[in-house]
Amino acid sequence: TFLFLPSTHCCKPVPASDLLTLSVHTNPKKPDLHTCTLQVIVEKVSGSQIVDIDKRKYLVPSDITVAQFMWIIRKRIQLPSEKAIFLFVDKTVPQSSLTMGQLYEKEKDEDGFLYVAYSGENTFGF
Repeated sequence: TFLFLPSTHCCKPVPASDLLTLSVHTNPKKPDLHTCTLQVIVEKVSGSQIVDIDKRKYLVPSDITVAQFMWIIRKRIQLPSEKAIFLFVDKTVPQSSLTMGQLYEKEKDEDGFLYVAYSGENTFGF
């Protein structure tokens, strides 16, 4: 199941019973405009020395920034503030000021998901 992250505004929560239905029936060409959420899969970069994340599937509000999403990932893996974390989308580091909606529009996969990898090292070409 997806972990629903509440938005800062505009979006209504999705009941837990509807999350599986949403993941199967959402049009992969467009985000669900009624809930303003995007389907994001988070994976650790292979070989990274950082902690594994407990959840991989997220329904993310389209209006939060990449920096805010990075904070959510940091919190989920309980990473101390003195440790670095890097996010990668298609093996590049996204701008932290982009909204997740903007990043989704640019980088979503043909299956309708946005794939985000994280690492404790700034390693290109993983």
